[in-house]
Amino acid sequence: VQLQASGGGLVQAGGSLRLSCAASGRTSSDATTGWFRQSAGKEREFVAALRRSTATTYYADSVKGRFTISRDNAKNTVHLQMNSLKPEDTAVYYCAYGRGLITSSIRSPERYGYWGQGTQVTVSS
Repeated sequence: VQLQASGGGLVQAGGSLRLSCAASGRTSSDATTGWFRQSAGKEREFVAALRRSTATTYYADSVKGRFTISRDNAKNTVHLQMNSLKPEDTAVYYCAYGRGLITSSIRSPERYGYWGQGTQVTVSS
């Protein structure tokens, strides 16, 4: 599976961005696509995930109510709509793909077997 992330950029606080993660290759119906982020000096942290089979979504508390993860099945693409952005959202964002993840492991980056290149999101105050 290959993942191509896009959509990062520079935005003022309160603004919006939409990230996209296009998957190609041997994708499967039991997959979960997740978004993680990593800022300087910090560990990679979970942001959001979407389980393909049930369309169940998961969010980190820090983004709940501001970010929305969704899927375009026709394009095999997962989007992350980010609204009301804050300077603390500044990070490199990565999309990830994992098969057969149980709910308790969805927030763990080591459970995902495939990763896209990162895309920088910078929120200015």
